[in-house]
Amino acid sequence: MGRRKYLTQKQLAVLDDLFNGELDEQAVLKKHRVRRGTYGRWLEYEAFRERFKQYVNVLVWRSERLLAKYSCDAARRLTKLTEAENEEVARKACLDVMGMPKRIVQQLEVAKVSECGEGVEIPQLSARTASKLLAVLAEDKG
Repeated sequence: MGRRKYLTQKQLAVLDDLFNGELDEQAVLKKHRVRRGTYGRWLEYEAFRERFKQYVNVLVWRSERLLAKYSCDAARRLTKLTEAENEEVARKACLDVMGMPKRIVQQLEVAKVSECGEGVEIPQLSARTASKLLAVLAEDKG
């Protein structure tokens, strides 16, 4: 006889608390009076694993959406920090700007149009900031 292909209300409640509540795994199991061994067996059920993966995917999508939503603002603020009076803050901001992976820069272009609106531009670097970036590059090579 094969394993069941549905989840109990208790299993659904545990998954919901694991992913949508404030409790850690051990506290959720205690709250629902589920033994660690029982939870381990649940993880062997294909239906439970599939629902678990669905919850993980939803959290990943939420995280990506949140990062995309605020990426324009973060880039704008980081760019402004490159011109800070405090040289150490400006230097670190320059390094952060230079260290952004190509993928993030491409996402910012998409976010600039979709999130910020077509007419809003991300500030351009001033000549002073550009020279700081070059100085940091020269320092790193030296």
